[in-house]
Amino acid sequence: MGNPWNERFGAEHYIYGEEPNEFIHSHAYRLKNLEKVAAFAEGEGRNAVFLARQNHDVTAFDYADNGLRKTEALAHRYGVKVITEQKDLIHDEVPTAEFDAAIMVFGHFDKKDQKTVFDRVLSSIKEGGVLMMEVYSEDQVRYKTGGPKTVDMLYHPVDILKWTEGYKILHFFYGEKERKEGELHTGMGHVVQLILQKEKV
Repeated sequence: MGNPWNERFGAEHYIYGEEPNEFIHSHAYRLKNLEKVAAFAEGEGRNAVFLARQNHDVTAFDYADNGLRKTEALAHRYGVKVITEQKDLIHDEVPTAEFDAAIMVFGHFDKKDQKTVFDRVLSSIKEGGVLMMEVYSEDQVRYKTGGPKTVDMLYHPVDILKWTEGYKILHFFYGEKERKEGELHTGMGHVVQLILQKEKV
């Protein structure tokens, strides 16, 4: 069986657009003094390139080679460098305590794998570092404005709060947000947002 994301990202145009996710754009100030940033499940690179343009040292991880190639092309167009690395976040190990911050935008996985992926993303950050993520909630199936079509690939806010128990939460949101991101994320949707500092409280 082929990689559906590789096929999806094989299109010449950027199917989720070239502009960063609005959540990342509006909260990028929180990463101001954090040099090394990892972008997980980064797709075609819009967020990674945006952060590289803000003078961060960015590594983009994704399962799809075509997405990574488009990340490199977008970075080249803006005159910045983004390191790219192919990773299956369910089965592959990731660097431990290497990054000052990590982001994940709309990285959707089966329920049984969601905590595994979250733990890997969190483990990649140094103590005191920052994790930022925005994902579609289970309620998104009613909106039909993008994302997975089944609840099993979406997130429940209580699960995310359980995974983050004991850490310093800087921002948590569960509710409606308008998103205009290329052809596949368009309109009002229902999301979970998290900003966590890797610091026990």
